[in-house]
Amino acid sequence: MRLDVVSLAPESFAPLTSLGVIGRAFNAGIAELHTHNPRDHASDRYRKVDDQPYGGGAGMVLKPEPVFAAFESIPVLERRRVLLLSPQGQPLRQADLQRWAQQHDQLVLLCGHYEGFDERIRSLADEEVSLGDFVLTGGELAAMALINGVVRLLPGTVGSAESLLEESHSTLLLEHPHYTRPAEFRGLAVPPVLRSGDHGAIARWRAEQQQERTKQRRPDLYRRWQEQQQLLQQRPSEMRIGNGYDIHRLVPGRPLILGGLTLEHPAGLGLDGHSDADVLVHALMDALLGALSLGDIGQHFPPDDERWRGADSLVLLEQVVALVRQRGWRVVNVDTVVIAERPKLRPHIAAMRAAIAQRMGLNPDQVGIKATTNETLGPTGREEGIACHAVALLEPWGGGDG
Repeated sequence: MRLDVVSLAPESFAPLTSLGVIGRAFNAGIAELHTHNPRDHASDRYRKVDDQPYGGGAGMVLKPEPVFAAFESIPVLERRRVLLLSPQGQPLRQADLQRWAQQHDQLVLLCGHYEGFDERIRSLADEEVSLGDFVLTGGELAAMALINGVVRLLPGTVGSAESLLEESHSTLLLEHPHYTRPAEFRGLAVPPVLRSGDHGAIARWRAEQQQERTKQRRPDLYRRWQEQQQLLQQRPSEMRIGNGYDIHRLVPGRPLILGGLTLEHPAGLGLDGHSDADVLVHALMDALLGALSLGDIGQHFPPDDERWRGADSLVLLEQVVALVRQRGWRVVNVDTVVIAERPKLRPHIAAMRAAIAQRMGLNPDQVGIKATTNETLGPTGREEGIACHAVALLEPWGGGDG
């Protein structure tokens, strides 16, 4: 994603490119940041960018000419969105960050300054955004918060898409409590359910904690969540089914990765592809996307995009599952059939199911994996490749971004 910021204080954005996961995202080419100072586009020798307001009043107002000139110097990408940071804008929401991260390749951020800006500058913006009901000296802090929120949602920035999905405000509910070692600290113990190994019980406990925490700390959000649940209960039951298919060529010199596991082929062959070529996971992702008419993995992870070269397909699967959840759906179960002459897959199926279930936030009994041969017929039978068919069943839930 390309981020262009029009600001009189471009130096304030420098820390974004060097700190933490956001800095690493910029350095890895996941996002790129460009700043544009209206002062560089002022037409007079004093580089004047402000003036007194017509009609009188305190303070100075940002002039339109240098802002328009700076804005018009910015390259235009096809999927661009122009955002004006202003106390008069709509309050920033997590759903906005998700929408911009998913639907746009370029964000242009206009930062106000001084007492205000000439009203005609507003005509440049598609949306006006505010951090809240307060006033700052300029839009830079708001722009930095927005950039942080969007970049962290871009594929490859954060290691686990599931962690993004479960965090506060992604589903109107606040995030559940987290614990790590030691099991007891100064008389405070980790809840026994988290140490039980019962994934179903853990999921129920976390859901209960989310509801109770939101009810206590943000009753306004809790009321919205309750209203959403009531609407879902009134909506007729609806299910969506998606089919997926993929095949990859077997070649020497490549690893053989299926279901997230690295296997040994008797002839030393592996699957060829731009990513890790995990044909099982690829078919599964296509089934999930197909259920919601969202295209296929080639549209979301183009094979000519260097970001996905050698990518771990289980990480891509997490991102697809997160997209499904953001659209207001959840996975009921998936079923797959891998077609391969060799190696024998039966000894590895349990581990494959566990790996996929973990990345999808499911129990292993919701993930079906079967293996068969093609009886030496066709390209898979001649061991020219390995193929996989997949089916996914989805149901609506209350976690959409609306």
